[in-house]
This record gives sequence, C-alpha cells and structure tokens, in this order.
Amino acid sequence: MKKYLILVLSLVFVLAACTDDGEVDEATEEEATGEDAAEEGSTGGSEGTINMSLLATPNSLDPHAANDQPSNHVNVNIYERLVEFTPELELEPGLAESYEQVEDTTWEFSIREGVSFHDGEELNAEAVKANLDRVTDEDVGSPVAFLFELIEEVEVIDDYTVHIHTSSPFAALPSHLAHPAGGMISPAVIEEDYAEDEQLTAVHQNPVGTGAYQFEEISEGDYVTLVKNEEYWGEEAESDVFTFNAVPEDATRIAELQTRHADLIFPLDPNDFEQINSDEGTTVNETESVRMEYVGFNVEVEPFDDPVVRQAIAHAIDKEDIINIMLEGKAVVADTLLSPAVFGHAEDIDGIGYDLETAQELLDDNGYEEGFSAEIVVQDRTAADIATYIQEQLQELNIDLEIYQIDPGAYLDYVGSGSHDMFIGGWGTVTMDADYGLYPLFHSSGIGNSGNRSRYANEEVDTLLEDARTETDEAQRLALYEEAQEIIIAEAPIIPIYHPYLLTGMSEDIDGYAQHPASFHFLSDVSKE
Repeated sequence: MKKYLILVLSLVFVLAACTDDGEVDEATEEEATGEDAAEEGSTGGSEGTINMSLLATPNSLDPHAANDQPSNHVNVNIYERLVEFTPELELEPGLAESYEQVEDTTWEFSIREGVSFHDGEELNAEAVKANLDRVTDEDVGSPVAFLFELIEEVEVIDDYTVHIHTSSPFAALPSHLAHPAGGMISPAVIEEDYAEDEQLTAVHQNPVGTGAYQFEEISEGDYVTLVKNEEYWGEEAESDVFTFNAVPEDATRIAELQTRHADLIFPLDPNDFEQINSDEGTTVNETESVRMEYVGFNVEVEPFDDPVVRQAIAHAIDKEDIINIMLEGKAVVADTLLSPAVFGHAEDIDGIGYDLETAQELLDDNGYEEGFSAEIVVQDRTAADIATYIQEQLQELNIDLEIYQIDPGAYLDYVGSGSHDMFIGGWGTVTMDADYGLYPLFHSSGIGNSGNRSRYANEEVDTLLEDARTETDEAQRLALYEEAQEIIIAEAPIIPIYHPYLLTGMSEDIDGYAQHPASFHFLSDVSKE
C-alpha cells in the first residue's frame, strides 16, 4: 500500500498541516480518540446500563437540525414519529394511531391519545402542527426541510386529528414522516427555540420527545446519556440507562468491547469481523443495508467539472476488488444509485464498469494525458483504506491523489462547504423510497449540507425528480426515476461503489439488539443478561 496522509485533528489543523511527502502524521491515541473522556462517560457496563461506542457524538440533538449518522443514532431513541418502520422495514402507525390519503393532496392522521412528552406536555394535533410548521419554516432553515417541502398546510381538525395538505400529490409522505427528521418535539421546547436569537439551538440543549428513552446528559464530543422514560405510553425500555460514547479510533472501540467498557460498538471495520466474532464473549451483528457508499466529486472545480474525467476515474475503480480485498466480502457491488430493496431501484441500468484501458483513452483523448493532482477526503478507517486502493489505481493514470482523514464533525462541514476535490461518502435511504435516495443527493436545491455534496446541477434531472415525487402512478414514478438515474450515472457526479453490511460488535450477553438497514439502532428492546 502507498503511504497516505492522515490528519485526525481539527479541520483547521488538517488544512494547515498538509504536506507533499505522503508521510503519516498521527495524533496520539488519546488526542485522536478522546478515550479518557469516553471512559468518563461510561457507567462501567453494570446491569441495567448499556454502553455503546460510536464514531462521534451527535452534531445536534434536534431532529430538525441534523441528518448525520451520529445524530440519528441517538435522536431516534429520544423522539418518535407519526409513522414508524418496523425492523422488517414495513411502515406502521406510530404516534399516529392511523393514517390515510383522503384526497390526492390531503392525508388524514389520527393522533394517538394518552401520549405525553418527557416534560409532561401533551401530544395532540396542535403539537403535530407545531412540529411540521417548524421543520418547513424557511426562517428556521432546517437542513432536512427538503423531506417535507411539499407540505403546504397542516390543518387541525380536532384535538387528535390533523389534515396534511400538500401542494401536489406526494405518495412518499408517510415514508418521509418515518424518517428521523419526523421526530416529534415538545411544543414547549419549540417555543423556547423560536425565542432564541439563533434558531435550531434550544432543542439541542433541551431535547424533549416522547420516546422510550429520555435525555439525561451530554458532554459535547465525549458522551450522551439517556435514561428510561418511566412514563412511556408503550412498552417500556428494557434497560435503565443507555450511554453513547464518542470513540473515533477503531482499535480503541474494539479494546473497550473486549474489556467490557462497551457493550456495543459501531461501526466495526470488516477487517476486524473475525477477531470480534471468534473472541470469547463477543460477537457481531450483521445487517444487510440500504446504504450506498460512494466516491464523490466536487463538480464545480477543475478538472472534475469535466464529466470525461469523472467517467475515466469510474472506469479505473474495480468494485469487486474493493469488496473482496478491503471489505472481506462484507458488501455487495453498487452498480446503480439505489439498493435493490428501495422502491425505484433500476436493475436494468448498467453502471460504468472497470476498464483501465478505456479510462486511459478517455483522459488521453480529452487533453489529460499529463495527469493531475487532487485530494480525496475521508472520515474513517474503512474509507481511508478504500481511498488508498483508489490512490494506487489512479497512479496508473498519472493522477496523484492525496488522502486526508478528518474527524466526522469537521468532515461534514468541509465537504458540505464545497472545499473538497473528491470525497468518500455514504447515504442511507432511510425512507426506502427513491425520492429520498435521489432528491437530496442530486437535485440542485440540495447542494451543500442537505446531501448534494458533489454540487451537481442538471435541469433535466431536477425536472425528472420533481415530477417523480408528485406522480401518483407507480409505474410512471419508476420510469421517471430510471430515466433520472441513467443521466446521473452517465455524468458520474458520484461513483456508487458498494452496499455495505452493517457490522455491530457486541457482548454476548446483549439481547434484543436490531439495526435498521439505513444504520440506526432499535434500542428499546436491548437488555443485558
């Protein structure tokens, strides 16, 4: 393997410390992982207490303010949604006792009675309206507003009934409401947030939902602690305390699991699967995912503003090699943009296949025979390993690739701002519908932190995605999504690489754990023998 530059510090340090010699500049383990701080957040793994080590703490405990994995991992356990996905990925009523489409542009939701928020506020139609009004309020500026932007009005019919009116038919509305961003927040805390000078701050400081767990404490960058909601309207959580510790370093997470400082660790690198699965007292939970891991380009910067360059790099990547060599076979090739389990998957589309000779011809024929230099940004060890493989492949094309590993929080800001050349990213189609799998990633309105970090803009694709989300005929929706995907794959603003298996390391005395294929965790049934 070639050497690559790894800087796991603040974003400012990363940019200031870039060198040309390819040396590995590593922080000390304590600096890189925050291990001591994580252990401070640990309660020792006693009975009734579950400790989980993750890459990072949430960017926000406000479900309307964040759409990253660390935030969703925690938020889905504090907040609940009108509609929920079962572990079998079927939609079912949640905080809504029932729902139906009563007109082409009107959905009726009957709100469950007898549900209280953690602060004692009642869940009712007015609370639902307050939440949906807030997430769609342009003055609030929610980064997940795109999920609900077709909502035109939320009408309170009576104390426990709302009508959600959309500007056009919107078949995906129930699945969008099941997204973590559909979490219902106490209306009292929403009022507090509106009273602040800066929106999307008060809820993070005082996260109040209706879930089986409620917020107890956060040490920013170190840990978040949730405790059982003793007044929960449904089946109470199996454990009393759930602590999420931020442990960015893979080796440290593994050590914590092996020494019982952690009961669960996520993610687990595929190369560590055998170690954990064969060790006495530990095992691995393996879940097929609807995530897509991909190589992305910033199509606004040279030479990646030229689709020929992007196509050439796509031809230079052997996805099977990455899966077999880097991932120990714990993934499936992603030739298209959506997992086969997602509505809108187009199995008849051919991706850009591995062909190094064609890659070189494309570059030679279009003025890039001298090659060029670029950077690729990653946020974890698995992505860094894959970037190293791609670095070696691209050297065959006279492309010199520098690899920068940035901590997860800084990474999101960096690629969201358009400061990058290339990056390795991932997207989980949480809603199981192509609207969420394609619209935020490729519609021009999503450029930035909403999802479109490749900064891709194509008027024809915009129109196709807009038409598809309002189309009521299922076959026509599929046709529109297929046409959009054909254009996107040909223009290659991203290169889909694989759909990973989600690997969670766990103590053998953990029972009841399950994971959503988009990666967040179902924790209310988790207990420790």
